Amino acid sequence: MISRLVATATEALADMPDGATVMIGGFGTAGMPVQLIDALLEQGAKDLTVVNNNAGNGTTGLAALLDAGRVRKIICSFPRQADSQIFDGLYRSGKIELELVPQGDLAERIRAAGAGIGAFYTPTGYGTPLAEGKETREINGRQYVLEYPLHADYALIKAERGDRWGNLVYRKTARNFGPIMASAARITVAQVRETVELGELDPESIVTPGIFVQRVVQIDATTSGSEQP
Repeated sequence: MISRLVATATEALADMPDGATVMIGGFGTAGMPVQLIDALLEQGAKDLTVVNNNAGNGTTGLAALLDAGRVRKIICSFPRQADSQIFDGLYRSGKIELELVPQGDLAERIRAAGAGIGAFYTPTGYGTPLAEGKETREINGRQYVLEYPLHADYALIKAERGDRWGNLVYRKTARNFGPIMASAARITVAQVRETVELGELDPESIVTPGIFVQRVVQIDATTSGSEQP
């Protein structure tokens, strides 16, 4: 019987090695798998490369992982905001590496990895420091920059419901980067509010098919952190 259900977040991340590349879902705190990040903190893996839209909010979740000194490099599109003080301090002191990627390019680089695309041209960033050292090309009179896919060893995402095959549905905007990150990682771990029996999810509503998910952990709603969409 195929079952991708795992009893605890700790068990789901037990094999995370040092130096792994980890995609973490979320747009700010919306859709961030806080309990999986907490389990990663306890697990101890270090020298991580993290792919996320932001660079942590406040002092919890991804910010706590940064504060613990466990992240060597972060790849994101929006590293600075009012409550990104932990990242700011690390970056200014030279303790973390940053690869800044425009948000559309970030999403497309992740999607390209899942779709098996070798590279793609985009006009975004042409003529700016973000294009330095990259191949450029004129296509139909417009200048483009060559970008490469972003692959990951692990993707940590948050969904609303899942079944034992790993099929997932999301809650509103908490969906954000989850589906494309799931397809771009070797091992996807999904934190869900509820697990259901096979057949209870409407096939037309399944956003992430189980083929992209290796582990599903149910996190009780009373301990799942922010419930914003």
